Amino acid sequence: MTKNNSPTPLFKKLGITHDSEIMVLNQPKKYLDFFYDFPSNVVINETENNQQFEFIHIFVKTVKELDHFYKIAKISLKKNGILWISWPKKTSKIESELDKFMIMKYGLNNGLVDTKVASIDEDWSGHKFVYRLKDR
Repeated sequence: MTKNNSPTPLFKKLGITHDSEIMVLNQPKKYLDFFYDFPSNVVINETENNQQFEFIHIFVKTVKELDHFYKIAKISLKKNGILWISWPKKTSKIESELDKFMIMKYGLNNGLVDTKVASIDEDWSGHKFVYRLKDR
């Protein structure tokens, strides 16, 4: 079993692959602490830069954070890339203005489509977004 009690390792659920370079923004703790197992040779960028990434994961608790980090992520996301937006679960003790439906609507209204929801850990959920096929 993994840290989130799933038979599938979290990195596989999220789509993180060996030898990749990813961007993670506004994480509430060290990113690797979310994982029981993690692929080798993954470079984790934790600040915005002018690079393009196939995998980006942002963590948000407020609409203001969502607006800010989504804009950075969308500019940095390759057309064939994956964007995960995570927000605190209602069962967590972390205060948040956001929920699953707000995240889904925000992504859809801003040019991406949602394809999957996953539990990140006991406190965080994640919604996976990609570009529409016609926009790739």
